[in-house]
Amino acid sequence: MTHRSESEPDASAACRIREERPGDHDRVREVQNAAFAHHEGRVGGLVDALREGMSDSNGLSLVATDKDVVVGHAMFTRCLLDAPRRLVEVQVLSPVGVLPERQRQGIGSMLITTGLEMLDARGVPLVFLEGSPTYYRRFGFVAGAQMDFLKPSLRIPDEGFQVKVLRSYEPWMTGTLVYSQTFWDLDFVGLRAT
Repeated sequence: MTHRSESEPDASAACRIREERPGDHDRVREVQNAAFAHHEGRVGGLVDALREGMSDSNGLSLVATDKDVVVGHAMFTRCLLDAPRRLVEVQVLSPVGVLPERQRQGIGSMLITTGLEMLDARGVPLVFLEGSPTYYRRFGFVAGAQMDFLKPSLRIPDEGFQVKVLRSYEPWMTGTLVYSQTFWDLDFVGLRAT
């Protein structure tokens, strides 16, 4: 789950991107819940639950700060790709949130770009997400089906299931994305009928 689009002007110049610290947890929850107010506090709970299963080697949680105040947050967590040869550890970008009054200033883009660079340096081969193809195309994401990846749920729109290939990717790495149990437990996979 990722946040809606934003344009890229320079108010982000005052922001600094860094890894989340334990003292940031409450503020990160507030930022995500404000960014996704229509989910009535569920996104903050998702972040808390995903954080419990993370370690330095299997995920990445970044914050954007302005004068040491957290104004944005992006989380990348370990999931699996069920490839014919073997299971492959990949990352899922979800959620990305920026305070409503700070959106459309390039903060989300800074978080995503920094995270992708850090994961690439760690040797992660692929990053998946569910989100707007219009927005995420600028970061090099493409439709997963275009590269023969299968989505983990039929409730995910084809155009929303996206992947970014990083340098450690090899052509045999294809198959079905398998979300971590947390996404299923909290019902954050695909779209539910309304």
